[in-house]
Amino acid sequence: MSQQRDFSASLRWWRQRKGHSQLELAGRADISQRHLSFLELGRAAPSRDMVIRLAAALDVPLRQQNALLVAAGFAPVWRQTDLAAPELAQIRYALDFILAQQEPFPAVVVDRHWNLLLANAGASQLVEFLVGPLAPGTAVNLADALVAPGVLRPYLTNWTEVAGYFVRSVEADAAADGTTATAELLKRLLAYDGVEAALAAPASPASGPVLPMLFRKGDVSLQLFTTIATLGTPQDVTLQELRIESFFPMDEETAQIFRNWSKANTATAAQS
Repeated sequence: MSQQRDFSASLRWWRQRKGHSQLELAGRADISQRHLSFLELGRAAPSRDMVIRLAAALDVPLRQQNALLVAAGFAPVWRQTDLAAPELAQIRYALDFILAQQEPFPAVVVDRHWNLLLANAGASQLVEFLVGPLAPGTAVNLADALVAPGVLRPYLTNWTEVAGYFVRSVEADAAADGTTATAELLKRLLAYDGVEAALAAPASPASGPVLPMLFRKGDVSLQLFTTIATLGTPQDVTLQELRIESFFPMDEETAQIFRNWSKANTATAAQS
């Protein structure tokens, strides 16, 4: 009965979070509204297939689908595999290929909480130029690096606009996945000095098709915009939560700087 109550409360929470009425969700899941009502009240116990059907109808992420299954008394069905595991070798090959294709411009692979997993040479060169080289194995969280006062902020001339947009995207993530980890990330970002003001700042009229990231250090200016890609048909928690962020120059001057860095890096490697 305790597990049944846990599932009932979780199901009702997800339905309300997604903004569906019982009638709407029942239609999406192809069950009767009466049966759905009994499930939410704990008067009926779901089958394993019913939990999966309702989770799919609610577009619940795989990690939270596992949590719903556990709450209903079933074992999780979705694996969470380390990215370095042999069974993900082809996925890792694809990610490495994407990062290599992006050269000499930066590209990174992060998890759902913006922990850096992979980076290409262009990304390393950008970080080294702005903040200096990182020790091998240094854990990097790109959300903290962007929003915190002392990392990228001193060099990002439009930090207020970029940070405000980024924190709002984390707010959307927290609303979508409902996990403690994402809520804690959002809380940490909101606690940084200047973030509340950035969120409250009035939106400035758009001066271009995308919001750029405008970096400046000394006499060097870099104008970049980013794209974010995900895997199309993930069947693993780790893979569903991956994001591939690619940086592109907004002008030829920025593009040439990255080309020059790449040539210098290649020349240095050839001499060593």
